[in-house]
Amino acid sequence: MAEDGQKVLTDVSKCKNCFVCVAECLQNACKKYGSSMSIQEVVREIAKDEIFFFHSGGGVTISGGEPLSQPKFVSEVLRECRLLGIHTALETSLYAPYENLEKVLPWLNLLYVDLKHMDKELHRQWVGQDNSLILENLRKIDQANISLEIIVRIPLVPGVNDSDVNLSATAEFCKSLEKIQEIELLPYHRLGVETYRNLALDYELKELVPPSQEQISERASFLLQQNPGVPIRVEGAFVTLD
Repeated sequence: MAEDGQKVLTDVSKCKNCFVCVAECLQNACKKYGSSMSIQEVVREIAKDEIFFFHSGGGVTISGGEPLSQPKFVSEVLRECRLLGIHTALETSLYAPYENLEKVLPWLNLLYVDLKHMDKELHRQWVGQDNSLILENLRKIDQANISLEIIVRIPLVPGVNDSDVNLSATAEFCKSLEKIQEIELLPYHRLGVETYRNLALDYELKELVPPSQEQISERASFLLQQNPGVPIRVEGAFVTLD
């Protein structure tokens, strides 16, 4: 309890993942997210929507966290889905050993990849690691003898990666990719602020304001003008030049 007696403080450093706190919390303020499942259980859950996938043209997308941290499990789930005729996609940062990728690539139809920053040192500053492994993996995938579509995503963060220099460099890199289908801009939002607060973590961009629609449209148009060789999508719609 805090000194003012008005707030319960949680010391997450002592958490053992036993979830006793969840069971004992009378107000349901503590919640457990996620559950342990076998490959078969996951596939059965996915297959419940099989008829919907068939009629809508949709499928299953495995995301994270980082799914490539569990390559064997993910590859088996993807394999079983493909055997059922379900379209498969993966959302990843590509920050993983290429051996992990080799396990999942044969069972993928579509790969979503984040390109957060093209500058090696600025990538390290903002993300914690440089982008060398990510770009190397993306080039290897593009050159691999597999049938696979790639969609590059740019999380557009004002003052971080929305400069002319970075967007031009991203467009230039994307021109070299044969499997790329489109580039998608994902405007920065503040939905993670509350999650960080609940986990007692410091949200370092708490003063950052999401870009306005005008800013998003202008940046998307600029990116398209760099002739990346593929369409640009923002919030579900393709960008066109007036």
